[in-house]
Amino acid sequence: MRTWRFGVIGCGAIADFHMKAVQAMDNARLVCVSSRNEAKARSVAEREGCDWTADYKELLARTDIDIVCVTTSSGSHARIGMDALAAGKHLIVEKPLAMTAGEAQRLVREAEKRGLTLSVIFQRRFEPPYMAVKQAIDSGAIGKLLIAEVSLPNYRTQAYYDQADWRGTRAEDGGALMNQGIHSLDLLLWYCGEAQAVIGKTATQTHKIEAEDLGLAIVQFKNGAFGTVMASTNCYPGFNQSISLYGEKGAIKLNGTRVTHWSVPGVEEPAGSDAAGGAANPLSISFEYHRMQLEDVVSAIENGRAPLIAGEDGWRAVQLVEAIYESAARGAQVEVAEIGRNC
Repeated sequence: MRTWRFGVIGCGAIADFHMKAVQAMDNARLVCVSSRNEAKARSVAEREGCDWTADYKELLARTDIDIVCVTTSSGSHARIGMDALAAGKHLIVEKPLAMTAGEAQRLVREAEKRGLTLSVIFQRRFEPPYMAVKQAIDSGAIGKLLIAEVSLPNYRTQAYYDQADWRGTRAEDGGALMNQGIHSLDLLLWYCGEAQAVIGKTATQTHKIEAEDLGLAIVQFKNGAFGTVMASTNCYPGFNQSISLYGEKGAIKLNGTRVTHWSVPGVEEPAGSDAAGGAANPLSISFEYHRMQLEDVVSAIENGRAPLIAGEDGWRAVQLVEAIYESAARGAQVEVAEIGRNC
């Protein structure tokens, strides 16, 4: 069995989930980590038993690394990701794939051109209740999908935003939609398919940040379904994501990973869980679903198939967020396909 050799660029809190995932895999090894903070890089490397560098380009130049995970601040994902692909590395990027649809699409095209695998972390798709919902929709068990409602009433303190100068900025972090809400938007797109048009509103209500701490949207999908979105970091003390799906033949409701309603003809209600979802603390999640996604990426490379979560999925999620921003700025409905069209 081949051992796949990983490098991790970025040694912040989210990097720990990637490193734990790699260390838990039977066919993977963490070779090197990189951080601009030399002391941090050295400390993490000593803890993980791997090499380190303060220059990520040194990591990319190594011939003993096959796959790179980018876990830096969101605004640097596109630039570092392009460098990783140019170095011939398969690439896994923490959400969001990029800060604009144009940047995300360029990453997708570059990976395709070079024959490399690109994936963005949307690990919630691997959680069993969400997978069961997807199967119920795809099998037609709830009939034609009519309405999907997503609510993410999270809470973040001002101290959360103040801990780094890039947090809460539009260019480097995004707000409640691009940062926290993008997982929910990915699930919405996974369930409903491509978005056609959107009407959005955003506001900054309680935090001293540049980006929004509240985002709202009505989404029209190409298959005729409609969706509503609410993402916030104002809702003290923080509540789980909720998803409601209504079809012609049945309905499904989830609160976090707990199924609160399941009327799906002929399909047994799946077991839920009480797994933490980062409602108030973004680090209160398990690394197991990161591990499952990384294992799928390795399997995709080995078998010459697309990963279950491909670069294109990351692009479409960013495109939808950007469309909501654009609609809010214009005060008008926006055609999603217009976003990043000429990039």
